[in-house]
Amino acid sequence: MCGRFALVATGEEVAEHYQLPEVPFVVPRYNIAPTQPVAAVRLSNAGEREFTFFQWGLIPSWAKDPSIGSRLINARAETAVEKPSFRAAFKRRRCLLPATGFFEWRKVDGRKQPMYIHETGSGIVSLAGLWEIWQAPDGGELETCTILTTGPNSLMEPIHDRMPVILDPLDYDMWLASDTPTDQLQHLLRPFDAERLLAHPVSTAVNKPQNDTPDVVIPVE
Repeated sequence: MCGRFALVATGEEVAEHYQLPEVPFVVPRYNIAPTQPVAAVRLSNAGEREFTFFQWGLIPSWAKDPSIGSRLINARAETAVEKPSFRAAFKRRRCLLPATGFFEWRKVDGRKQPMYIHETGSGIVSLAGLWEIWQAPDGGELETCTILTTGPNSLMEPIHDRMPVILDPLDYDMWLASDTPTDQLQHLLRPFDAERLLAHPVSTAVNKPQNDTPDVVIPVE
């Protein structure tokens, strides 16, 4: 699964990476947790890339209780196109979730050691996401998202049996386009190249979402 990630980049870096028409306001986040706002890139109604924020934890449009979102922070790439909670979003509402790294917990001597995994160049990567609109009883709207996960690559295998889907920039347009047939997207939902990632142990301070400081990504012994 993917339960925590980081986005430590400037608005200028985000705008350049995604070729956005405007520079967004981005605050460095070192410990992004479920139910919190997360930065995202999607296509606008005019078909242009736009920067926005979603609440992390997808609430299906048909849900009666929004608390379901806390249980839908991830969607398995192998079955998302068929699952009632995700299939509508998979067909029409796909997004990119900018990240500079993500966390996973490795079992070591009966305890869980948090690990920080990031791209070798320490640049921005895009986690494959789905988003949805939920209508509240008072008429308000809430936009939420989930992160797609897939099987592990060779780097992740000793750490966890799942990892987030990381998309190549060459595939952004295909992923975002609402008219891309879903059967043409399956080959994108593969484990990321292990040689392009690095992993190191970090402090257990990351276990608490309120610890959103640079310390949580610093390597420890």
